[in-house]
Amino acid sequence: MNITEIKDLYYTTPFEPFELVLTNGTAVKIVHPEFISFSPDNRTIHAWEPTGGGKRIDVKLIIALNELPPSSGRRKNRKK
Repeated sequence: MNITEIKDLYYTTPFEPFELVLTNGTAVKIVHPEFISFSPDNRTIHAWEPTGGGKRIDVKLIIALNELPPSSGRRKNRKK
């Protein structure tokens, strides 16, 4: 995977969620632009989780990018 392709999705306005698919089949969702950061040398990215924590990912291990449906920004009411 090329860092340019990832940054193209990152800089899309308005931002649309996407996921990174790794060589081991893991899919890492990026739901907001604040949840991803790039190393200065562009060899690794950090994907942060909304609940805390995150993963450092070597860009060479990313085999696909999938665009995700946009979220409505609203939470659905739960039925009791």
